[in-house]
Amino acid sequence: MMYRKLVALTDLTEGINNPLLPLYVSLIILFFIHNQFKARPLVKLPPLPLPPGPRPWPILGNFMQLGKMPHVTLSEFAKVYGPLISLKLGTQLVIVGSSPAVAEEILKEKDHLLSARYVPHVMPVERSKLSYISLGWSPKCGIGWKYLRTICKTELFSRSAIESQTHVREKKVMEMVELICSKEGDVVDIGEVVFATVLNMLSNILVSKDFIEFKNGTVDGEMKNLVRQMMEVSAMPNISDLYPILSGLDLQGIQRKSKELTVKMNEMWTAIIEERRHRKAKEGDEAAQSDFLDVLIENDFTDEIINQLYMELFTAGTDSSSATVEWAMAELIKNPESMDKVREELAKEISQDKPIESNLSKLKYMEACVKETLRLHPPAPLLLPHRAPRTCSLMNYFIPKNSQVLVNIWAIGRDPTIWKDPLEFNPERFVQSSLDFKGKHFEFLPFGAGRRICPGLPMAAKQVPLVLASLVKFFDWTLPHGAELSKLDMTDKLGITLQKAQPLFLIPKVRK
Repeated sequence: MMYRKLVALTDLTEGINNPLLPLYVSLIILFFIHNQFKARPLVKLPPLPLPPGPRPWPILGNFMQLGKMPHVTLSEFAKVYGPLISLKLGTQLVIVGSSPAVAEEILKEKDHLLSARYVPHVMPVERSKLSYISLGWSPKCGIGWKYLRTICKTELFSRSAIESQTHVREKKVMEMVELICSKEGDVVDIGEVVFATVLNMLSNILVSKDFIEFKNGTVDGEMKNLVRQMMEVSAMPNISDLYPILSGLDLQGIQRKSKELTVKMNEMWTAIIEERRHRKAKEGDEAAQSDFLDVLIENDFTDEIINQLYMELFTAGTDSSSATVEWAMAELIKNPESMDKVREELAKEISQDKPIESNLSKLKYMEACVKETLRLHPPAPLLLPHRAPRTCSLMNYFIPKNSQVLVNIWAIGRDPTIWKDPLEFNPERFVQSSLDFKGKHFEFLPFGAGRRICPGLPMAAKQVPLVLASLVKFFDWTLPHGAELSKLDMTDKLGITLQKAQPLFLIPKVRK
């Protein structure tokens, strides 16, 4: 045994003193270096640049440059820096596309990379929960979001579901007509009346109940005020979005206010949910299905999911449609020739005493008016904000991880290289056109495109022309106090949706 140890020690000593040892060690080191770096280029390629944009100010970035009309300001930036720009809003990087080509790459070609959602801090729900309970604000298109969207698409927005809801929309429109008839000769706030009508359409589809009452020729309802307040709070500039490190402080109290409004909104249907669950438990399989709430309960949705889903459906579904009708009426009042053509078409195509949904497909010029309104006044001019969950490239530019990504469809809809006389209300441009708003034509995207396209599109496509056709068929409209058409204020203001800065007040006269 001792001999073997001595022999081994001698071999080791000889190896250490071997003159070729440095060569052996060098070869071993080179071998490891080769394996570690063989897939890496010897010359490091320069990284792609960020999209160009205006020079940011220290600390604030470009926030103060956006002003109160960011969709307009971003459109002007695009004219200077190109169709894809980058800005700093506080510490956050924002990427904005303003051309059909950029929109197509964001919403179609790289939709799988950029369909994540940027969630503003005003959201009253924890981000970890949104992936399973939110339709519009889920941070990613995961399993929970897909299941929720499938339920909504099948039971709320499918063709069969839309057809089954027809009698609700037509009934609520006639209630609107009766209200306006009672106010003949008086000044009517078009936006307020249409908002109440659309809200009641939706509330009857969701819970079989009116949330707004028409009393003595007036619109009364707490729900209307809550929705408006929620939209206003959500649209307020939030320091927590500019500097996320400060979000826990809620310096402006916006998150607190949002939570308070959410609790109040949820109380509107909490008793309905409890009563419906009790009835379902009592009647079991024999319980009849009457509305979307029954569907959700039968599919074991929790109160938390129902509350979040209903809040999103009510806020997004009412404000966007009512704003579109108000804009359409303003454009028709301002353009009497177009109004006359709509009336002629209604007289020719509507044989019965009132517009019904089954006849809407015959109203081609009315459809063109709605499309032209959506081109000039898209409800969500920047769509909802997307997010890059990981580093990627876009139009040969570098897009860092967690960048906010916006598409300025307002700018695209007014681009003179795409549209002739883009600032003019000209429905004729759509009469012979195959352009639709279903997300396939990237020069016209009022409802977005890709995975995040507005799920309520099929419903909006029915209720907006139905309400508009009824307003035109039953009434002649004039501006109050003999105001001139040329002085009708058409400026807009951006909240969550694009609204008229000044509400549209008109005087109705019943048409015989």
